[in-house]
Amino acid sequence: MSRQPVAVGEIAPDFTLRDHNGRDVSLREHAGRRSVLLVFYPFAFSGICTGELGEIRDDLGRFESPDVTTMAISCDPMFSLRAWADREGYFFPLLSDFWPHGEVARAYGVLDEQAGKAERGTFLVGPDGRVAWSLVNPAGRARDFTGYHEALSRIVDSRGPSGG
Repeated sequence: MSRQPVAVGEIAPDFTLRDHNGRDVSLREHAGRRSVLLVFYPFAFSGICTGELGEIRDDLGRFESPDVTTMAISCDPMFSLRAWADREGYFFPLLSDFWPHGEVARAYGVLDEQAGKAERGTFLVGPDGRVAWSLVNPAGRARDFTGYHEALSRIVDSRGPSGG
């Protein structure tokens, strides 16, 4: 990795990337309104990544709601992500960090420079733009979303029933 991953409490680096449908998606679109779960993963069509994103797909209500949205990010080209989303039925944004290659993964400190791929980094960005929770797993080890669910509950509880 090029640097240490963005730490809890730090301002999350903003970005704009293309999703698997060719639409520009920015982190700042959600500022002040809801949390964003950023799920960096190495490669589309790979076993562990397919399982992790399948977990999101199969429990989408806990990853996409008025309180949170999920964005999955890899260094794959947009057209590969489109084919993968179509095959697997992913109905959340798969963002392409293809060019400049790995720029966003690098900004979050989860780019494996030698392999040219994102590490398994997960960052929950609160509505205030700060990282509220993070997890970076070594290659070959699937992530556990339990900590994410707990951190999101804390954010939602602190905002109260009105969401603000």
